[in-house]
Amino acid sequence: MYKSNKFFLLLFALFASYFSQAQGETMANTMRSNGKIYVVVAVLTTILVGLIAYLVRLDKKISKLEKE
Repeated sequence: MYKSNKFFLLLFALFASYFSQAQGETMANTMRSNGKIYVVVAVLTTILVGLIAYLVRLDKKISKLEKE
């Protein structure tokens, strides 16, 4: 029973990765042709910079509390 579940899980993972890759390529091509890929990149960059700034600020606050 355990080996059959493992086999089906592997089979599902292979099919899921194949279909998600194919869909991702068509979506990326569509966004690139519409010029919206730059909006997506800008939003992701903004979120990433915000998270990094938050973590740096939090680290400084924690360091200050540790010194006290």
